[in-house]
Amino acid sequence: MNSRDELNIVRNRTFEQIAIGDSASIERTLSADDIALFAVMSGDDNPQHLDAEFGAASRYQGVIAHGMWGAALISAVLGTRLPGAGTVYAGQTLRFLLPVRVGDTLDIGVTVTQREPSTRQVTLACRCVNQRGETVLDGVAEVIAPAEQIARTRATLPEVRLHNGDGTRRLVEQARSKGPIKVAVIHPCDELSLAGALDAHAAGLITPILVAPRARLEAVAAAAGLSLAGIAIEDVEHSHAAAARGAELAGKGEVEALMKGSLHTDELMSAVLVATAGLRTKRRVSHCFLMQTPAYPRPFIITDAAVNIVPTLEIKADIVRNAIDLAHVIGVARPRVAILAAVETVNPAMPATVDAAALCKMADRGQITGAILDGPLAFDNAVSIAAATVKGIVSDVAGRADILLVPDLESGNMLAKQLEYMGDADTAGIVLGAKIPIILTSRADSRASRIASCALAVLLASHYRSTPP
Repeated sequence: MNSRDELNIVRNRTFEQIAIGDSASIERTLSADDIALFAVMSGDDNPQHLDAEFGAASRYQGVIAHGMWGAALISAVLGTRLPGAGTVYAGQTLRFLLPVRVGDTLDIGVTVTQREPSTRQVTLACRCVNQRGETVLDGVAEVIAPAEQIARTRATLPEVRLHNGDGTRRLVEQARSKGPIKVAVIHPCDELSLAGALDAHAAGLITPILVAPRARLEAVAAAAGLSLAGIAIEDVEHSHAAAARGAELAGKGEVEALMKGSLHTDELMSAVLVATAGLRTKRRVSHCFLMQTPAYPRPFIITDAAVNIVPTLEIKADIVRNAIDLAHVIGVARPRVAILAAVETVNPAMPATVDAAALCKMADRGQITGAILDGPLAFDNAVSIAAATVKGIVSDVAGRADILLVPDLESGNMLAKQLEYMGDADTAGIVLGAKIPIILTSRADSRASRIASCALAVLLASHYRSTPP
């Protein structure tokens, strides 16, 4: 048996193998997720452990771990190290001496102090010491040690990922702090698109200019019970004229973003990309979905799922650059980019894998900057550390991706919609690569999704003021 296999075996010590003075320990660093998960499992939602504002005003001047988190780690040492598998808890005393804060690293140790052969009872002194050498918790454990030797394959624990459900709220709050931006809303001639623009206005994100036939707008508003009081309207004949007028307003700097209403995406994008609009940059335009799902611990970007149907390598390079820019704007300083394919190896018969390898080499040569790229990676390896480990993939990106670059529009669109409708994902969408952000909404988008998309536009527009694309 090699050393790697040996690490996968759980062993114990029987009572006969234990002597007074024997000891064992583990080390653990407290994270915010540890506190949140312990609160979920125990039901202890004391704000001292979860509310930063409350914690800052308390005697501890910050959030601290639940006291029993340390006790649980003592249990882990007893159950997995000394005596190990087969141990039965009989009793435990504890003294909580100092608070444990996020980032503290504890050494959790137990030492045998007594043995009772008639009952196989073992008494152990328990101690948790932080990185400064301070004892934060101590006590005495009494256990019944196992009588038989146990050697079993170590269990594979499930990945537990926390989703606080407030991704959209935090995005909107961040954008609202920037102040509202002027947005040309192109042909919002149905209830959903008109209500979405008005909702974003009410949320303090945008000052809308509705570019559409006035009579149709007023009819839609009346039928839906929506008020247009105080809302600017650019009266045009039809959707094509609305797209052209919106692009003109953006080209003149009279609005900082465009928002799609009830017209086809192609119609809007054609008006944006015409040379006379003055909105093109050196980049290819591309769409990004910003998503957050309970099954993943951080927001992530899927691109491109709405604009570029079958992108070439050159186009994919721009798609990646646009996504990296978005990641920087939302606060991810060095995003991890997973270039997706069906397999993890380069196969000349599968163009997506060849493109992935080329994009990684472009990053190596400084042609794509500001991120860590890896690929090809299958979807499971991109988002699951466990899946990547099983396949022997050693990567700074695998299992931790912030950006998922899909091979083509169809795969990206299906992936995003599956996560939204079957994975309970919060979503927002935006088009980058033009001089202004473009909010592409779907008739099926929720109110929250429309508002979140406007929030992305606000953050990008604010960034573009100092750093034009």
